[in-house]
Amino acid sequence: MPLTNKQTIQELALHYAPTLHMDRLEPFQLVRAGITVFETSAPSPSFNRNIVVDKEKIQMVIEYALYWDYDIQHVYDLEHVWIYIDHEGNIASCEASFHGRYLLGLLRDRSNLSEDQRVNLFVQPGKHALSPLSELFRILPNVESCCQEDAGVDGVLENVLFSGQFKSGENIDQLAEKYLRTFSFKPSFDYIPHEWNPEAFVTWGELRVEIPVRMRAILSELS
Repeated sequence: MPLTNKQTIQELALHYAPTLHMDRLEPFQLVRAGITVFETSAPSPSFNRNIVVDKEKIQMVIEYALYWDYDIQHVYDLEHVWIYIDHEGNIASCEASFHGRYLLGLLRDRSNLSEDQRVNLFVQPGKHALSPLSELFRILPNVESCCQEDAGVDGVLENVLFSGQFKSGENIDQLAEKYLRTFSFKPSFDYIPHEWNPEAFVTWGELRVEIPVRMRAILSELS
């Protein structure tokens, strides 16, 4: 079962938090990181996958559900990082979400792992997909167009986690698109590390409650 003590979760989350490198011109701020700690294998509460904890090698897995109010193409954005901790308290592995799937977040030579046990990950400009290699974004054919002429095209994203909880209004997608277009930018591909605020770390249960409240307030302002 996932570990649930709030203080312990926050301490672990801060200690092992990945270093997220964001585009210098990124228009949106990361709002929260909803944390779940797995000591045994179990389904993720916020991503369609099972978290496997191999008890011979792994002590726990820390799931970071990273929440932004906005993606450059839609209102609402949730990305993920999974940090695998061995029985000596060291990082054994990492995975990171990438457009609905996930990648290995720790390079084979572990060169993106710092001495203080932080995995260095790059954040796709505007879209917030994650990768241990910034160059990966440059081979995406829409890496620039999604931040410019295609900004806002997806309107309001309401996934299955929050079905029926905040999206309403016949023209809300059009209003969201119009608003997001005001944030259009040309990525610099020059990355700077995100500075974590300890208050950003909450339990997933808390974030699960907060998201629809935030979204209803945002959509109310748009409409």
